[in-house]
Amino acid sequence: MTPETSLAERPAPTAASHQRPVPREWYRSAAIYQIYPRSFADGDGNGVGDLPGITSRLDDLRDLGIDAIWLSPFMTSPQKDAGYDVSDYCDVDPLFGTLADFDVMLAEAHARGLRVIVDLVPNHSSDQHVWFQAALNAAPGSVERGRYMFRDGKGENGELPPNNWESVFGGPAWTRITEADGRPGQWYLHLFDSSQPDFDWANPEVRAEFHRILRFWLDRGVDGFRVDVAHGLVKHNELPDYVPPVDAASMGGAEPVPYWGQEGVHEVYREWRKLLEEYDGDRALCAEAWMPSTQEIAKWVRSDEMHQAFNFSFMYTEWDASALRSIIDESFAAFGGVGAPSTWVLSNHDVVRHASRLALGADSPQGHGVGPLSPGKPDPVLGLRRARAYTTLMLALPGSAYLYQGEELGLPEAIELPDEARQDPTWFRTNGERYGRDGCRVPLPWEAGAPAFGFSETGKAWLPQPSDWDAYARDVQAQDPESTLNLYKTLLRLRRELHLGSEEFAWADDVDVPETAVAFRSGRLLVIANPGAQPVALPSDARVLVASGPLAEDVDGDKMLPTDTAVWLLQG
Repeated sequence: MTPETSLAERPAPTAASHQRPVPREWYRSAAIYQIYPRSFADGDGNGVGDLPGITSRLDDLRDLGIDAIWLSPFMTSPQKDAGYDVSDYCDVDPLFGTLADFDVMLAEAHARGLRVIVDLVPNHSSDQHVWFQAALNAAPGSVERGRYMFRDGKGENGELPPNNWESVFGGPAWTRITEADGRPGQWYLHLFDSSQPDFDWANPEVRAEFHRILRFWLDRGVDGFRVDVAHGLVKHNELPDYVPPVDAASMGGAEPVPYWGQEGVHEVYREWRKLLEEYDGDRALCAEAWMPSTQEIAKWVRSDEMHQAFNFSFMYTEWDASALRSIIDESFAAFGGVGAPSTWVLSNHDVVRHASRLALGADSPQGHGVGPLSPGKPDPVLGLRRARAYTTLMLALPGSAYLYQGEELGLPEAIELPDEARQDPTWFRTNGERYGRDGCRVPLPWEAGAPAFGFSETGKAWLPQPSDWDAYARDVQAQDPESTLNLYKTLLRLRRELHLGSEEFAWADDVDVPETAVAFRSGRLLVIANPGAQPVALPSDARVLVASGPLAEDVDGDKMLPTDTAVWLLQG
């Protein structure tokens, strides 16, 4: 990582060298690792990852140096949208194991000092949920229909949908049902796939049911919930027509949007916050709130609401010094203004992996994906170099940080997936116009040369893995001190030892760097990142702790920071 020493040889600072009280609430400074269960590790050889597979790899996660894991949905589901269509919120889908398997995984994670956050999907259920099946068999205006967004259609015979809303996955957001007597009937709202009907959160019965669900998992010992579509749930009472801008991301749009960020949604989370506070151990709520600004996102983490909200504005900030300075300032102002930490993130299961996204030559709005015919396909070398640098910057910032499985291996987006292998509803609902999210969900490579790269001992994988992934396999990277895996291990270890998640942040205005570079201090750590085109001179009195890539020297032998590289330094 530097011209002079490898990671293995470099002496590490000790925790005692810079003591700072760690905040009581663990989530304020935690490094949290997202597990996409079907793609993490397959314990039974059927080609789909599962809970026993996760349990078998917990030692790898402990050794990585994270504080907690977040599991994407593993609850009972027909799997029309990879588990985000839940039919039973209080059981495990057989595809992933059993409740007993979950309890074992939870206990084993806790034994290793890892907290466990589970995904909760409150905006909608599966159309196979007992409530929705009962609604289909009930009459308009019934108690059963009142749990979902059923409405009469427009037109002389109700043949037109109640409004013009579009599904996030493409196509109309309303589907008309056939009544029990065979006549065309009411319409129901589904902001996502037609198999995912939206709950009506104005109904007290819906609120009470989710209180029961929260308690079910809290009583089992989970440490918190990542809340899917946390900006949804409540819709404008009048259901007015709305057409998003042509270039809008699939989960956002210009304000105001009548189905995102309605004021009533905040009361839901105030109730949830009170419920969680009945339990010991600082149980946490994390919002997936796709809002257009950090100021809007921060509304979800006011003192009586949720504890974390993904900083998606940061995630989509380009690799540019001016843009980085602006979003970091905005983030601290917005989240700090409500007494909350910023929750930094660069990749997840819904976006193009940042090792590819940072080198795209064309726009790729959230949810659209990248495939064989996409314009501006990424340069993998450039993308990885920028991803390592951006992550090095991110993990030095005070607050919590989320990592998406595989980014610690430098995994790129899997772009060349064959059409017949794709499974994302977006691909089907747009007739192939959008590739969707399959490319970031391909099963992980654990062992070079092994069947399915060690993901599954039978060689099965629910999405095909690129044939050239041997170099990304964890066992290969573990032996290479310069690998992306060992970079992450070093960053996470130093982050913990130096308490960077809870340190004070300040721009390093006294450090002489050009406008094309970024320099800041997190406690006594000096961080410099260089998105610019020219090398940047490093302070002569600084000691390198870790760099995202090789450093250089000028003609006088002074250390230089190359383009698309970031470094952590100690001065004095």
